[in-house]
Amino acid sequence: MRLLLFALLISALSLSSCVQKKKKESVQPLDTSSLIHQVTVDEVIQTSTYTYLKVTENNQEHWLAVNRQEVEVGEQYYYESALEMKDFESKALGRVFESIYFVQKFSQQPITSNNPVAGKQSPQGKALEDFNEGIQVSPVEGSLTIAELYASKDDYSGEKVIVRGQVVKVNKNIMSRNWLHIQDGTKHGENYDLTITSNEVAEVGDVIAVEGTVTLEKDFGAGYFYELIMEEGKIVE
Repeated sequence: MRLLLFALLISALSLSSCVQKKKKESVQPLDTSSLIHQVTVDEVIQTSTYTYLKVTENNQEHWLAVNRQEVEVGEQYYYESALEMKDFESKALGRVFESIYFVQKFSQQPITSNNPVAGKQSPQGKALEDFNEGIQVSPVEGSLTIAELYASKDDYSGEKVIVRGQVVKVNKNIMSRNWLHIQDGTKHGENYDLTITSNEVAEVGDVIAVEGTVTLEKDFGAGYFYELIMEEGKIVE
């Protein structure tokens, strides 16, 4: 009798362990390695800068943040280049998201390499703003052009430099900093867009001179790798 009870106990424990293991294995993290993602929008929250979206992707619910735009609940959308932020505080909403993904490109049309929605891609896979041939910004005394910076990037690694250009894109308050993209009309090979992280902010169309530290081979994870980036930028003009 005791042997029978012991055998039943062992069987029950084994069954419980299997069930727990299956439950644990059924919860999978969001796969950000895929180039293109398809989601269904469940909830939309608008702010002045971002559109926050609760979405379902592969039977999983999670939050996305995209640049402010009109999005319809119940519709399917596509995105690429997801950067996860944990315990992200939205001051505009007075809310902390345990996990939220900031995405670069978001469209109701499938994003492919031949689709203009996808934009150009850098060798690291990041979406780039198109080269604006209409931008012609003269450097100030002591500053570099974007072409000069890229042409001699090894010489400027870890150094503070000044670059003057026109703002072509702004992403605010990501990883506790603002992300500014500037162009000045010059290019070195396929490099014409300078990304700057800063506690200061500017608007698209502004012409600014920024002083900051040049960093090479910067990897923020989730596919956000920069051959060259200016960090801790301060607007000096």
